[in-house]
Amino acid sequence: MTGSVPFAHLHVHTEYSLLDGANRIKPLIARVKELGMEHIAITDHGNMFGIMEFYKTCKAEGINPVIGCEVYVAPRDRHEQYEVDGTRYYHLILLAENNEGYRNLVQLVSRANTEGMYYKPRVDKELLRKYSKGLICLSACIAGEVPAWIIRGDMFRAEKVLQEYLEIFGRENFFIELQNHGMPEEKKAMAGLLELAKKYQLGLVATNDAHYLKREDSEFHEILLCIQTGRTLDDPGRMRFASDDFYLKTPEEMQGLFSEYPEALANTVKIAERCHVEFDFEHRHLPNFPLPDGMTDEAYLRQLCEKYLPERYENITQEVQERLDYELGVIHSMGFDSYFLIVWDFINYARSVNIPVGPGRGSAAGSIVAYALGITDLDPLQYDLLFERFLNPERVTMPDIDIDFCYVRREEVIDYVKQRYGEDHVSQIITFGTLKAKNAIRDVARAMGMSYAEGDRVSKLIPSGPKVTLQAALDSVDEFRKLYEEDVNVERLVDMAKRVEGLRRNCGKHAAGIVIARNPITDYMPIMIADGALVTQFEKDLVEELGLLKMDFLGLRTLTVLDDAVKNIKQNHGIDVDLRRLPHTDEKTCRMLCDGGTGAVFQMESAGMTRIMRDLKPEGFTDLIPLVALYRPGPLGSGMVDDFIDGRHGEKKVEYLHPLLEPILRETFGVVLYQEQVMQIVQVLAGFSLGQADLLRRAMGKKKAAILMAQKENFLQGTRQKGIDDSLAERIFELLEHFADYGFNKSHSAAYAWVAWQTAYLKANYPADFMAAMLTSVMDNTDKVSQYIEQCKRMGIKILPPDINASQVNFSVDKGAIRFGLAAIKNVGEAALSVMMAEREKGGSFLSLMDFCSRVDFHAVNKRSVENFIRCGCFDSLGAKRAQLLAVFPSVSEAAAAVQRDRANGQMGLFDAEEVRQVAEIKLPDIPEAEPEVLIGWEKEITGFYITGHPLDKYQAKLAGLTPVSKVMEGQVPDGSKVRLGGIVVECIRRTTKKGDMMCFLRLEDYTNTIRVVVFPKVFYSRINLSEQDRRIVVLGKVDFSDDERDKIQMIAEDIISLEDYQPEYYIALRPEQEKPEIFDGLRRIFQQHHGSRVVYMYFYGSKKLIKNEKRYWLDGSAEAEAEIRKLLGEGSLKSR
Repeated sequence: MTGSVPFAHLHVHTEYSLLDGANRIKPLIARVKELGMEHIAITDHGNMFGIMEFYKTCKAEGINPVIGCEVYVAPRDRHEQYEVDGTRYYHLILLAENNEGYRNLVQLVSRANTEGMYYKPRVDKELLRKYSKGLICLSACIAGEVPAWIIRGDMFRAEKVLQEYLEIFGRENFFIELQNHGMPEEKKAMAGLLELAKKYQLGLVATNDAHYLKREDSEFHEILLCIQTGRTLDDPGRMRFASDDFYLKTPEEMQGLFSEYPEALANTVKIAERCHVEFDFEHRHLPNFPLPDGMTDEAYLRQLCEKYLPERYENITQEVQERLDYELGVIHSMGFDSYFLIVWDFINYARSVNIPVGPGRGSAAGSIVAYALGITDLDPLQYDLLFERFLNPERVTMPDIDIDFCYVRREEVIDYVKQRYGEDHVSQIITFGTLKAKNAIRDVARAMGMSYAEGDRVSKLIPSGPKVTLQAALDSVDEFRKLYEEDVNVERLVDMAKRVEGLRRNCGKHAAGIVIARNPITDYMPIMIADGALVTQFEKDLVEELGLLKMDFLGLRTLTVLDDAVKNIKQNHGIDVDLRRLPHTDEKTCRMLCDGGTGAVFQMESAGMTRIMRDLKPEGFTDLIPLVALYRPGPLGSGMVDDFIDGRHGEKKVEYLHPLLEPILRETFGVVLYQEQVMQIVQVLAGFSLGQADLLRRAMGKKKAAILMAQKENFLQGTRQKGIDDSLAERIFELLEHFADYGFNKSHSAAYAWVAWQTAYLKANYPADFMAAMLTSVMDNTDKVSQYIEQCKRMGIKILPPDINASQVNFSVDKGAIRFGLAAIKNVGEAALSVMMAEREKGGSFLSLMDFCSRVDFHAVNKRSVENFIRCGCFDSLGAKRAQLLAVFPSVSEAAAAVQRDRANGQMGLFDAEEVRQVAEIKLPDIPEAEPEVLIGWEKEITGFYITGHPLDKYQAKLAGLTPVSKVMEGQVPDGSKVRLGGIVVECIRRTTKKGDMMCFLRLEDYTNTIRVVVFPKVFYSRINLSEQDRRIVVLGKVDFSDDERDKIQMIAEDIISLEDYQPEYYIALRPEQEKPEIFDGLRRIFQQHHGSRVVYMYFYGSKKLIKNEKRYWLDGSAEAEAEIRKLLGEGSLKSR
């Protein structure tokens, strides 16, 4: 020990005790070192999330890491889901003495999380007995089982429990833990603990329950607890710690607290010195691939490649063979033969059972081995994709092949992998949610008792983005900094938020990560249940560092859409479309994209992408590859997009700094767009190998100054040998450094461009089949379905209502139109649909309501479902009115039930089904149909959509001049912009403010989307009659980018007008050459002849002024007035909104 007092902290909670521990690991270890301590333990609550970061940080600082956990112990059996003796769980500190102890701790924590969850993950005595070897046990804080019984005054039970623990761990491995945070319970517990320690001759150990770093951090920790529990600091009933003593105390402070028990201090070091766990970061633990007899991984991989290569290349040229031999050599030398076999195997399985698989993603598309095996679908030679970008022989790291599967059937592939390698050898991977800048402000404001509006006001000043920090916002946003400097409450809020910012707040399941191990996962790391799945307790990078195979199995909705579309095409046209062999050029597809028809096209749907597509004018698949790379924030803000498009169309001369650059940059018109280009430039100009070039590219991307300096010198030496002037070489190097920020992986661009081309091709050539598949894929998202229905209408595709005879379960194509699927109807389960479809298949179309009811089993299809079928129009094609069918349905259902009973009892033998049906048919009453508004209201209620009409149809002309809601919701309208939105109120929620005033939240829906509208009291009281459900209104107000999870974009209402009364305003634009007397006289004459109540604005291009006309120069809104103005000024001169 370098410190004067021998002491080691053995009871420490880090930020991985989520929203309870506040110790960030790096500052924690730095403080330990500063205080002269040589050891420290990590004992987070019920988990081992943080041990790898803790271990590596300790090792880097020369501190001995003691790996432990504060486990929860069930009072009796871990499987019991109830309290025993008024207790759900006790605490217990377990420390790993060695690697066997670590493995046992992993088992305990894993089993607690998977078998013992009841409020907390709990072990029990059975598990402790089974996995006690190599573990040192401390009796824990006052929530420990022994001290808890002492505090209750039951020394007999306390002693009995102690005897159990001694029997489990042994006297030399069990220590009595003493704590002193000034709590009376601790004092009572300590007296009993000392008595028991003396009686059983047990060692004492002094700990401090360290939840934060320094005493002054206690308020910050209190805030953290409030965030965890959803309470505020001024709430008397909130969870709180008894004092501000729960910090990492100095050895001297601990000596002051436990001066009477010096052995309790000394024992902390003795225990820590016994604890040494070592992790292996050198070896890989790939699963054993089941090989054919007599085969090695290397031989089998080559055999498979040579078997499948002729399917990819008609001619196996020398270039193809050499590339294959080179890659196989590198793969074998790096020890990754089995890796490729494992990936090939599960992709081969997926294809064999018709699970759609993507064409590849990421850098794997640069491998001819992956291409030959069918792991990827793009020829790396044809598209100049580099293997070294994927697998660098000069940087031995695990390959990274991420695979897209149909999102509906992804789980089947995971299940196959589990069967292949063992259920306990496969797991999904944990991910953590953190307190990002904006949320930190909101959460801390709430915890401090500030109003929502106050927190929102500050939060909105912080830019959005995953990497934005509060300090960066203070440095770059003047308004935020000014508020911070001038308002003491905001200063306190921001300072406190900075302290919680970045802390982990919750855990969940990584969207795609899967780990496959040689042995059971728990031989390497702990597991738990998150989001209903088994996950590792270590994040994905740590899983890889431990040498385990980590892959991303991504569920890509687009693959499902493509698969369904291909099935639709086969069914409706008898054509087999092979998505892997589509033509790379297609006139229809290119014309659609050039016209801006990018809706529903993979990666191309945004308004910005549509604009670029129009400017680029693609002529085939290869033109989409650079688009994927260009449409990102870096290139969009750097001018690269304009340079690329201008170069493509010959509007800008493409210049190259050196002739050797031309062959590399010709395809991107002089723009360094791809990471592969950086590698090729370095190879060609400076003689680097592609492996060395990849190392330089990585260093550039990560701004590693020391490596860059050395590499720059190597680069200059290489360029000198090629006769390139130093000043020019330096310019090229700087150019590459600059573009390293924006460079994109060409292999990934190519792979995703191919999926984009597939969707565009199907949409252009088989529009109804494709859009039916697209609608089916988003059937659970009402907003998306509405958007795509609107898109279908713009494409000229008719949308038909659900029909009892013509509809399938999902959206389908019916004579060129799209028919609603029966699955869209509420309260109709899968079982009911199966019964109906089976009966229709067996007995033919349903002829009437009576025929339907007598044939379909009422146990499967209940009366409520049939009523819904009637109301949403499923029986319309049979010729009856919905009102008639609803009127007779009670009688029909009774008669049909009688028919079904008789059939079940065998009493229908003398008559055939047709005769019975005719006799039982019930005459329809002569009554009028329900009003159109009622009919479409039923459709909306039952399917979530207006199908045969829309309440806004009569207002189409007015809505045409308003901003579509979808434009706002897609982020095309900047935050704070004034807009006018029209639509129908589909939801109204009223709220009382803290001052007692009424306000409301409306949900406004137009043809394209829905948006939340916030109506504050002033507007609410003046427009209370319009702030109701089903009102047709126009809202004038501001776009508001919110941090609300559901409503990230909303609108703040400044006024509300009924659509009926709304009068669109006219905007008349005059060019400079039109500003002359005869034009003004002509306008004056039109205003006089067509005077009315419609407001008119005049915009003058020359002076850029917008002027509101006097009332005498307003218009009546007639078509004649509009035609006369356009005749006088030109077609584009008049707009209304």
